[in-house]
Amino acid sequence: MQTAAAAHPLDRLSAAEIEHNRKLLEQAGLVGSTTRFPLVLLDEPAKATVLSWSPGDPVERRVRTTLLDRSSGEVTEAVTSLTDGAVVGRRTVDVRTEGQPPIMAEEFALVEEILWADEGWCAAMAARGLDDPRRIRVSALSAGAFDIAGEEGRRLVRCLSFLQLDDSDNIWAHPIDGVVAYVDLITAEVVELIDDGVFPLNRERADFQPSPVTQRESQRPIEITQPDGPSFTVDGDVVTWEKWRFRIGFDQVEGLTLHQIGFEDGERLRPVIYRASVAEMVVPYGDPSPVRFWQNYFDAGEYSLGKEANSLTLGCDCLGEIRYFAAVIADDDGRPRSLANAICMHEEDHGVLWKHTDSYNGTSSVRRQRRLVISFFITVGNYDYGFYWYLYLDGTIELECKATGVVFASAYPGPRPDGSEYPWASEIAPGVGAPYHQHLFSARLDMMVDGPLNAVDEVEARRVPVGPDNPYGNGFTRSVTRLRRESEAARLADGSVGRAWHVVNGGATNQLGQPTAYALLPEGQPTLLADPSSSIARRAAFTTRHLWVTAYDEAERYPSGQYVNQNPGNTGIDTWVRADRDIDGADVVLWHTFGLTHFPRPEDWPIMPVDHAGFVLKPVGFFDRNPALDAPEPASRHCSSGEVGDGRPACH
Repeated sequence: MQTAAAAHPLDRLSAAEIEHNRKLLEQAGLVGSTTRFPLVLLDEPAKATVLSWSPGDPVERRVRTTLLDRSSGEVTEAVTSLTDGAVVGRRTVDVRTEGQPPIMAEEFALVEEILWADEGWCAAMAARGLDDPRRIRVSALSAGAFDIAGEEGRRLVRCLSFLQLDDSDNIWAHPIDGVVAYVDLITAEVVELIDDGVFPLNRERADFQPSPVTQRESQRPIEITQPDGPSFTVDGDVVTWEKWRFRIGFDQVEGLTLHQIGFEDGERLRPVIYRASVAEMVVPYGDPSPVRFWQNYFDAGEYSLGKEANSLTLGCDCLGEIRYFAAVIADDDGRPRSLANAICMHEEDHGVLWKHTDSYNGTSSVRRQRRLVISFFITVGNYDYGFYWYLYLDGTIELECKATGVVFASAYPGPRPDGSEYPWASEIAPGVGAPYHQHLFSARLDMMVDGPLNAVDEVEARRVPVGPDNPYGNGFTRSVTRLRRESEAARLADGSVGRAWHVVNGGATNQLGQPTAYALLPEGQPTLLADPSSSIARRAAFTTRHLWVTAYDEAERYPSGQYVNQNPGNTGIDTWVRADRDIDGADVVLWHTFGLTHFPRPEDWPIMPVDHAGFVLKPVGFFDRNPALDAPEPASRHCSSGEVGDGRPACH
């Protein structure tokens, strides 16, 4: 079986290549009737290989596949060479120490069938007045790792249940609290059923789809048009916009990835980032009750962000002159599945770029900021997340993550006997609670500021006391501390001193002789709030710091390891940095933790307005001057005004 040759080492896997991969695994005897494909990923070549490649050079295409035998639970990792038509590597994964592959789509339906047929679970439901099991929807949730006897090596989920009043009902409004089932997905049995008591069941509907009668009629249309078309060009996966050039990628774990981001400066395309992605996100819950203490979800490593991507809709998810990209991933059977409109790209006006009115020379000048938006949206159970990468005219890069969807509801127990409120959740509707939780993301930024060898400086504002050099006390300065080894580079943000991290190239300077750099500007919201001794603190060690800097290693792709599901916490970033590698003038990767701490509000019910988290990368001495000085004057022909003007052009 032959597949079309890839034009670049980082080209996304095609449907034909995914089919070819499956065929090679079949021919090698690795696929049987009970084999499933939790992971099928492009085995990206090492950075040095990609950077040394030139158009016309041969491209070897490799695929890394994780296979699960549903009859035995055995997990095999195989590498195929599509170029050579052979399996070139295989090993058995030790699920006890390495963890399990992600949960697959078919397992959600499997769990419902198991519980609907289980006598103990059905009896627990009947005790709550629920006699029709098939009206009860089961949320199969990742099990974590808690050193519970008998769970070692099992492929488990822990299951909470919700009543669905009818086929159109919002199930999340009706949590059946107090009972949780631990289910083995291989043996298809309930390993343990915990019943912590019967709580009142909320049966009030909480739909969020307004009827045509109830929708407001005050809004008039906003039309965003680009009569001459968009300013970007697309050649395969390569995008050129204004002075930016980059490559789009997509895989089933991280979803959207951006590669080889560079900025055209004169005759040079100057590299900034080799590879950027959201490599993991975890949602740790703060309710320690017997049925909820284990609630911690790794949406990338346990559920696969790319597999959960939405097909986006024009005018709803994206507005303007849109360019969509389809994504092709492998389904649970190892065959290609196309996700239409998985990635959305468009331009947005973003207000004023710069402006000045000068009373000395009588001039007034203004330019409009514009940004390129590359985004995708996922749904993981009750929550929905949008990931938006922004590129700006002035060389700024931003990532914004948007959290929405339906909060994970519980029964609200009401005040305690001493009159105090329940300390672990908010009451968001009568009798309905929402446990406190966090949404913590890890951005993996494989930096390449003006080349592959960079260093990281921690820069912060510093007060200067009154003294001979500061007699009036008005002076302040900044301090710069080089992070020289991995042991020094696990850092917390500090907004009180404006702490930022500058990625510096000591071998490249601007016209002032300063090293070129890009600054990571963190939001500095809380890191993980769970106790340092907790299971989640071990498994999601990356969430305990806002920044980690590691020396590049192509095998270190995910901050909690390759197999996060039921991993006890022994393959994450905290284990890598024990090597304490030199990062001063090295090939460095930044891992930035950011996110939200969510104390749900009544206004978050029955559907949550978008909440935002993210960070900014800003050039610092990377350019000799403002790189957007050549931005064109704004045109007023696409604007309108409700007032009569004086005849002058809008911008002058």
